[in-house]
Amino acid sequence: MLKGLKGEIDQRPKRFYQTVDVGGAKGAWTVLLDDKVLKTPAKVDLALPGEPLARAVAAEWDAQDERIDIASMFLTRTANVAIDRTPGARAEMADEAARYVATDLLCYLADGPEELRRLQDEAWSPLRAWAASDMGVALEVTDGLSPVDQPAESIEAVRAHAEGLDDWRLTGLVFGIGLCGSAVLGLAIEQGRLSAREAFELSRVDEAFQESIWGEEAEARRITERRRAEAAALDLWFDALKDAG
Repeated sequence: MLKGLKGEIDQRPKRFYQTVDVGGAKGAWTVLLDDKVLKTPAKVDLALPGEPLARAVAAEWDAQDERIDIASMFLTRTANVAIDRTPGARAEMADEAARYVATDLLCYLADGPEELRRLQDEAWSPLRAWAASDMGVALEVTDGLSPVDQPAESIEAVRAHAEGLDDWRLTGLVFGIGLCGSAVLGLAIEQGRLSAREAFELSRVDEAFQESIWGEEAEARRITERRRAEAAALDLWFDALKDAG
């Protein structure tokens, strides 16, 4: 949120439209603000690949009050990236996805306490097995923060998979990987093996264990809830893409 500290002027733009709708033309769907097509930051039509995603983006705009809080509009921001940035940065985004293989969260197991290690094994082992069998992404595990070299074939498998996706799925994949800190979890979201909400909770095994012992600080809770909201929006993103065919 761009709202400043108490006493400062709220710099978020005022809501400048009354009505929100969607329209379909030339194989793409657009969001209409007072019957005018919504534009991306690059000033091109925010043209979406199907009606479900258009309606989900429209709902974000319709939910705004007197001020427009772009930070709360995950689907709009992600669509802007998919249209304005992804087409010209596909190789870089595939490389970004592949880099996470080298430091994948699911490969770093606690060397104690025993209960945390058990929770990690239960949550992560099936997903590593799935990645190896279904995606060709076999990974080595290590204890604590000890470095581990991952197979070059696995790194390349993630890069090749990312490069083969369309702009919309590639954008969602990269966001899911970053949200969870794991290429495996991001792939599981994109492939429909897990919902983004499930994957995000699996990425928090360590944090949840610590919270069960020490409790949760208010700021940490705020960050976690924001990221949970982003995970829920990412589920809407992939569901809408699936419905778009």
